[in-house]
Amino acid sequence: MSTRAEDAPHAPRLGRAARLLGRFHVTGVFWYRLHGWGVRHVPDVLMPALVLPFTFAFSHVLRAITGAIGCNLDPVLGPADRAERLRRGRRTLRTFAWCLTERYERLFTERTFDVRRENLDRWQGLGGRGCILLSAHLGLADFGSMLPVTEEGRHVHVMREQEIDPRAQRWFEEVLARRRGSLPYETHFATGDPSLGVRLLQALGRGEIVALQGDRPRAGGRTLPAILFGRPYTLPEGPAALARAAGVPILPVYTLREGRRRYTVLFDDPIEVAQKGARSADLAEAAAAIAASLERAVRRAPHQWFCFAPLWG
Repeated sequence: MSTRAEDAPHAPRLGRAARLLGRFHVTGVFWYRLHGWGVRHVPDVLMPALVLPFTFAFSHVLRAITGAIGCNLDPVLGPADRAERLRRGRRTLRTFAWCLTERYERLFTERTFDVRRENLDRWQGLGGRGCILLSAHLGLADFGSMLPVTEEGRHVHVMREQEIDPRAQRWFEEVLARRRGSLPYETHFATGDPSLGVRLLQALGRGEIVALQGDRPRAGGRTLPAILFGRPYTLPEGPAALARAAGVPILPVYTLREGRRRYTVLFDDPIEVAQKGARSADLAEAAAAIAASLERAVRRAPHQWFCFAPLWG
């Protein structure tokens, strides 16, 4: 049975600090602009000298986030004491800092990336059908959705959550618009517009691609219960419901960091959402398959799973 998420349960909580700091809060536009400026002007050889101190500072200032990450990894890596959880959290934040920096490098520079494809036959096996590319908050999440555009000229619709700071949202929209250029790559932001689902359904019917993140429900969105690492977990209903309505497969794709501007794009087994008649049963079956895929990917790169709020109490 699906339900609605009252808030975004996997996102960091905002409180008094966010109200006081405004654009200087960690979610504020100041840091977006600073990061963009840094990748354009700091020489590549000096990048570690900036990334590592900032990561160290943030991991100590944001101790609640660091601790939450460490707790979330207990079912993945095994139970740990407080010190080990903090170590795991700091390692994950360090990886996140590099992924974020390299994401900005993709947006603002022409630096080359070494990208390896794994299980590419799973993508090729779709034979040009419309499909849902399903990613997660893992590694460089949006990289995989670019491959059908840059390598095959396929039309891709990417769904994204809005940034928490409205000023950061406006800035990011401007950056994406400049970067897109003439590519058939459209970014849609989740605003609650009921017509968006219809447009995505029509796009899939034309054989186009819709790219979604499938591990984090959005506030107010419908959710599906699942089991992840043996524990109860909620997934967004949207990907499975859209795939079922359009009659297209879901293809999980994860972009995992291997080193400095080196990534592996990993395609997992396609998920065909059943249309047996009982919608709830079909969606539950799809949710179990999505959770199993996410679990395989997180086990492969646990310190690249970027969930910054407690998942299991």
